[in-house]
Amino acid sequence: MEATSKPHATQMSDGRPCQCDFVPRRWLHGGHLQTFAANYLPRVNKLPAAEERLFSVEPEVQILTVCNWQADRSSRTTLVIVHGLEGSSESQYVIGTGNKAWAAGMNVVRMNMRNCGGSERLARTLYNSSMSSDVAGVARTLIEQDGLPAIGISGFSMGGNLVLKMVGEWGANAPDQVKAVVAISPAIDLALSADALHESQNRIYEYGFLLGLYRSYGKKVRLYPDLYRRYPLLSIRKLRDFDDRITARHGGFKDADDYYYRAASARVIDRITVPALIIHALDDPFIRLSEETRTKILANPNIRYIESEHGGHCAFLADPVGYDGRWSEKKIVEFVQEFARTA
Repeated sequence: MEATSKPHATQMSDGRPCQCDFVPRRWLHGGHLQTFAANYLPRVNKLPAAEERLFSVEPEVQILTVCNWQADRSSRTTLVIVHGLEGSSESQYVIGTGNKAWAAGMNVVRMNMRNCGGSERLARTLYNSSMSSDVAGVARTLIEQDGLPAIGISGFSMGGNLVLKMVGEWGANAPDQVKAVVAISPAIDLALSADALHESQNRIYEYGFLLGLYRSYGKKVRLYPDLYRRYPLLSIRKLRDFDDRITARHGGFKDADDYYYRAASARVIDRITVPALIIHALDDPFIRLSEETRTKILANPNIRYIESEHGGHCAFLADPVGYDGRWSEKKIVEFVQEFARTA
């Protein structure tokens, strides 16, 4: 018997209901199965040779991006893609989304957060989930220096939180050129999601994140021993420990709780005026949304919210019928096309 997802809906300003048409791939109905399969099922990078480019977002901070430009770039929609925690411009979901956007005729800008994708020497600071200004800096440069008329911005997990935080902070002052944003499995309520990672069934994910973060931090220790010191690995047993001792200390926060509060897009999600799509699976192993946040999302007429029964974390694997089955990546391109059509 074919599995179905319960449709959940909110209303856009024109009153259209947002229906969920995601049906999980056969044999992949659980959140853990979806999440692991999405990470390990192979895919092909169909993007042409790319241009590496540095964007200055702060004094002594440069962001490494990988850009694929259509021949007539100034007349095309541009999709900026932001990865998740310990990801990069080469993450599989970033490549997959880029493939679909390129095939749809868009320019593709794959953004590395500071220190990611081998860019540790381009900033003395660490990256964290509060740095929405880095995404805004890339968007601003594409508008002011490249004159791009229509930009969509998408983010996964941590990247989704950054994108939503950015447009929430902009409020009614968002650039006209930013036509739409999309967040897949966004870490909107950071404290809830960080604590969910420490649940017994999620420790494998937490350990994976911690090992990646610890390796990345080790690179900064070697590059800038005057700023950072090494901590014994076994003294940091959960993500909250890392954020309390390292992220908060070097990011200007009092502690992990202060960091989670100030970095969460939940604080500003009611201010979003740019057309936004949020996709969240109820069986996501560790991303949690509070009822207060969900209420804010549903009350904002500029947000289209899809809450599917299945899908895991940044996975949403459907049967590959007519496309590769990466449903959320297809939804990103469709949503941006809807709102970012150029003359």
